[in-house]
Amino acid sequence: MKLATYKDGSRDGQLVVVSRDLSTAHYATGIASKLQQVMDDWNFLSPQLQDLYDQLNAGKARHPFPFDPQQCMAPLPRAYQWADGSAYINHVELVRKARNAEVPATFYTDPLMYQGGSDDFIGPCDDVVVPSEAMGIDFEAEIAVVTGDVKMGATPEQALDGIRLVMLVNDVSLRNLIPAELAKGFGFFQSKPATAFSPVAVTLDELGDAWDHGRLHLTLQSTWNGRKVGMCDAGPEMTFHFGQLIAHVAKTRNVRAGSIVGSGTVSNKGVEQNGRTEWPKGYSCIAEKRCIETIQDGKPSTEFMQYGDTIRIEMKGKDGQSIFGAIDQAIAAPAA
Repeated sequence: MKLATYKDGSRDGQLVVVSRDLSTAHYATGIASKLQQVMDDWNFLSPQLQDLYDQLNAGKARHPFPFDPQQCMAPLPRAYQWADGSAYINHVELVRKARNAEVPATFYTDPLMYQGGSDDFIGPCDDVVVPSEAMGIDFEAEIAVVTGDVKMGATPEQALDGIRLVMLVNDVSLRNLIPAELAKGFGFFQSKPATAFSPVAVTLDELGDAWDHGRLHLTLQSTWNGRKVGMCDAGPEMTFHFGQLIAHVAKTRNVRAGSIVGSGTVSNKGVEQNGRTEWPKGYSCIAEKRCIETIQDGKPSTEFMQYGDTIRIEMKGKDGQSIFGAIDQAIAAPAA
């Protein structure tokens, strides 16, 4: 099934069930008003939502209405936890190679992860408001899962059973703030502003055989200012699958229902063409493009985003239809 949260003037919005083709929706009133309620009582509430979803797809729901992504908040407008990994080691390798640094051996056995702000997510069509263009504004196209309760010490296989929903992410980064923050030794903070998520979150059955053991084998599309810059395969080169990422979070603590765990920037390796490495599948963040340019040409030439720029992040199924709806945002200055 597919679930979304509509804006209603409150912090947590109103839960709606969305049809498979994303054309219609129906309020979940009478079952649950907020998605967090469903996460807290999944075994009881999700079958009821599934019944409503089936009725909606069959054209038998009582009060359907046209689905409008512009009215969506993030599926979980705020969450108990947002932990973002770096599951695509190629992304790390590119960053390191661009500055002539080796990748530590532990990076291949133990995932990188940071804990982001989860109190103020933004909707898929909301502006990305940044205080200054000089901060180095970047998009990051990713995948994320929403968990149920996962016990401390869970194995990766056990953690896979805790996945409830999947969605897309724009993990906005302010690249020019990152070096000074990392130099302090405490990780990202001001360099990671509010994160955006896709209009809908979907259950695993909606992904069919594209979901395989914690990896989503589909193409993640990134379109910057109307130009497609990334067509990256999300599955094969994911070094750590979502079960491993969740188990990493759960090593020393319980993971509670409604926690969101991200994949990090989806990234694919380059290929050798005529003695030169090329990246035909593009990139899922500008920082990676700049690393590629540095490796190829000795210096970066692509600038970061400016006010008025747009970014669209989407994933389509094997039938060519959008699965999650699109993150479709513009970069904006703060209101006067």
